[in-house]
Amino acid sequence: MQKNVLLLISCCILFITACAQPSSDPISEIKKQPLAHSQQQGTTVAFYSKEELLGKFDPAKHASFVKIETSHTDKPNIYMRLQAYDSFRLMHEAAKKEGINIRIISATRNFDYQKGIWEKKWLREKYKGWSEVDKVKDILKYSSMPGTSRHHWGTDVDFNSVEPGWFAKGEGKKLYDWLIANAASYGFAQTYNSKANGRTGYEEEKWHWSYMPLSRDMLEQYNASITYNDLTGFSGSASAKATQSIELYVNGIDPGLR
Repeated sequence: MQKNVLLLISCCILFITACAQPSSDPISEIKKQPLAHSQQQGTTVAFYSKEELLGKFDPAKHASFVKIETSHTDKPNIYMRLQAYDSFRLMHEAAKKEGINIRIISATRNFDYQKGIWEKKWLREKYKGWSEVDKVKDILKYSSMPGTSRHHWGTDVDFNSVEPGWFAKGEGKKLYDWLIANAASYGFAQTYNSKANGRTGYEEEKWHWSYMPLSRDMLEQYNASITYNDLTGFSGSASAKATQSIELYVNGIDPGLR
């Protein structure tokens, strides 16, 4: 009888210990994060306007956005959605305790800001003689068309460097390894990871992380309300449909996050 009691107690301890272990799967951690809006049960359904999804607004004047503190960025006057930024602050503090300094080098970029980036690349000398479609495809390796960028949403940020090689060794590798192991616990995921898993669109960006409890709902609403007729007002916009910018790029995130 005593042996049976001891065996039962041991089994209970092992079960409790197993449940306490953190998930080793970042995707599983992300899926535990609650959705912010329409997919939550028992809450009022909230919708984002087309202007918000397309980036046609000023984040400095939007009630849902907050200015990022200088302790987290070297750039003046950049913004995030408040919920995403609150979670980033917690992640930043946790990383700091382990000697890792996460810096935001880019956050919300509205339509006009993204258009400036796009148009500057459009005028590159190397594109002389190229067809419009080929130019668009080449720029799309790392830059979004205005109206299609996740940076419009206030949920997505770039960390520390946009040089792929920086994350391969030293401080960059230490940061990236920490993010892979821990970011999902704070709701953040690397949307543009390796294409080996069948992902389409942009090349891998180890610096680009998205606050999924908000952005996955925004992606759903983007697909429901935005069409190619909405993608106008910039060079190469006529080729947006030909290059499947919505299907392959807007939706070209880690399949496990869809």
